[in-house]
Amino acid sequence: MAMNKMIFDEKWKVIRGQSTVRWSLMGEFDLNKVDKAKDRYDRFVTMLQVKYGYTRQQARAEVNRLWVEYEANSKNDL
Repeated sequence: MAMNKMIFDEKWKVIRGQSTVRWSLMGEFDLNKVDKAKDRYDRFVTMLQVKYGYTRQQARAEVNRLWVEYEANSKNDL
C-alpha cells in the first residue's frame, strides 16, 4: 500500500516509533514538531529534506519505503 497523507496520519504513532531507528538524525525534538503540525506528512517530509538533503520526491519515497518494509515485517511476524 502506498503512503499518502491519510494513511500517514492514521499510522503516525507506528511511523514515529520507526523513525528514529531508520533516520538517526530525526530526534525526539523533531518528532514533537511533527506531532504538533497541522499537516504531519508534509512536515515530516520537509524534515527529511532538511536533515538528509533529499528532494521532496526522494523524501516521500523514503517514507513509503519505511511503511512497505514495516508492513512486510509485520506480516512475517504473524
